[in-house]
Amino acid sequence: MSVPSLRIAVAARRIDPLAPHTPGLYADHLVRVIHDRRVDAHATARPIVRTEHFTLRRRGRRVELGHSLRPEQLDNDLAGLLAEELFAPGWLSGSDIFERVFTGVVRSCVDGPLPAWTTFYDNTLLRIREHWQTPEPAEHSSIAGFAPVYRRTLDLVPDGTVLDMGSCFGFLPLLLAESRRHTVIASDLSQGTMRLLDAVARAGGRRLDTLACDAARVPLPDRSVDTVTVIHVLEHLEPGHGDAVVREALRLARKQVVVAVPYEEEPTAAYGHVRCFDQDELADLGRRTGHRFSVASYHGGWLVLDPV
Repeated sequence: MSVPSLRIAVAARRIDPLAPHTPGLYADHLVRVIHDRRVDAHATARPIVRTEHFTLRRRGRRVELGHSLRPEQLDNDLAGLLAEELFAPGWLSGSDIFERVFTGVVRSCVDGPLPAWTTFYDNTLLRIREHWQTPEPAEHSSIAGFAPVYRRTLDLVPDGTVLDMGSCFGFLPLLLAESRRHTVIASDLSQGTMRLLDAVARAGGRRLDTLACDAARVPLPDRSVDTVTVIHVLEHLEPGHGDAVVREALRLARKQVVVAVPYEEEPTAAYGHVRCFDQDELADLGRRTGHRFSVASYHGGWLVLDPV
């Protein structure tokens, strides 16, 4: 008899990535994540599944996830581990649960919210740079997959002011800020993520600004930045919303808009993808803007638009 997927139909609530927490434990109304070295000695709930890195249980209405990841293992490849071991097989589902267990693993791996996230960011940025030096393919590595995308973006963006739309964790804005050639604004719909990025940037002595807003309605004047980057954002948006984001990027940019998307046969639901692109669809998007554009393929698709 197969075990059914854990599907929790509860409205998403805001996640505070920097809220105080008990060392080794993250808990909210939907999930409880425990580092195995802190696991309850008298736990009686039988595991639903044990994978290479995780033990999944239910406690009442909560998902309970145990893990034994070490601080040096804490980086953005966690997304791939969760997707491969728990979400792709159907043991867990939904972007809200994904975000919560991801946050929980980070927070439970290192004591203190800011040290935990700083460890996560520092490890991820280090491994991105390592992949730039030795770009060997790494199976199931989201860092290896994104490293060439970040490298190409940095090569395409000229000196000057940059607005990055849909920054999520903000690895790209941090890399742009490190170059010292750019004045960087990171933007994302999530206030909590932008607050986290601001705290991590300050802790690391990196200078960038953050802005919490819908990428289709950015509260900045026309032509207020030199370049707008929209990197792996449009696959998360329905077509009408995506077109509005591109129009907004063109309104804001003085020199160019750089768009990148993955090429997929099916949207990766665990990562919140809702649409697919190929080169023809990307070219159609460029034509719909009425602006000059170029399309290229390199670890996905690239659309560069001239806002003039």
